[in-house]
Amino acid sequence: MKRERTQSFWGSVLRRFIKDKKAVISFFVLFIIVVACLIVPMLSPYSMETINMSDEVRDMAPNSTHILGTDDIGRDIFTRLFYAGRISLGLALIVVFFECLVGIILGSLAGYYGGVVDAVIMRLSEVFMSFPFIVFCITAVAVMGPGFKTLVIVLTIISWPSIARVVRGQILTLREMEYMEACEALGISDFKRIFKHLLPNVLAYIIVYATLGMAGVILTETSLSFLGLGISPPTPTWGNMMQDARNVRVMQQKWWYWIPPGLCIFISVMCFNLLGDGLRDAIDPKMKR
Repeated sequence: MKRERTQSFWGSVLRRFIKDKKAVISFFVLFIIVVACLIVPMLSPYSMETINMSDEVRDMAPNSTHILGTDDIGRDIFTRLFYAGRISLGLALIVVFFECLVGIILGSLAGYYGGVVDAVIMRLSEVFMSFPFIVFCITAVAVMGPGFKTLVIVLTIISWPSIARVVRGQILTLREMEYMEACEALGISDFKRIFKHLLPNVLAYIIVYATLGMAGVILTETSLSFLGLGISPPTPTWGNMMQDARNVRVMQQKWWYWIPPGLCIFISVMCFNLLGDGLRDAIDPKMKR
């Protein structure tokens, strides 16, 4: 008799994920975008800050010299587009990292200890979730000034309660499992129980949340930059490159100013969402519609 091959949890996840064509295509598209954002600015003959005020170069439509044309001070939009991708994607990665770090720690403590600890952390999360987002952003920008650091702090403060609740809910269930009783009988410390035995079982849900969270941060940065509350020029982001779209003349006559960054935002957010859905279905097939 042939011995049946047992497949690990992550092996099963990978097998189900590969069957989802939309998720796989989204992964490769995101990979191409990231690689392009890293390589194109280094290979381009133009710098993101190179200014040419001559009439022949300013407001130039796309051509063989400037693939996506130039802006009103002669900067190459193609180079700035991919440099902006570095900032936008880097911001999303950093914000998701910090919000997951804070949310995982607080959610784990709330779920494991319960009682007063749980009540305090959950009430604290409700306080942060009740902040009016735009008002909070305006206040933070007024106090700290617009910039990359301000966005990281603001978005982390606003976002950590969501992942904290996810982690707390999972740990509340897992801490009642039999293997946790075995950990208690063996005298394993609370730190090891949480970070060695509980959190690895929540990791799959954290990965899904982080993937979907990347899309949310990109859209939020776009909205805030469009309102002038994000990263200020001359540092380009996909969001502040679309600020020019507020001008009707630019929207009608200079499409190369705002359509390329708009397409990058659309494609990236759609791919992150499809990738997150694919990971969710691969990790927990019962959630698949």
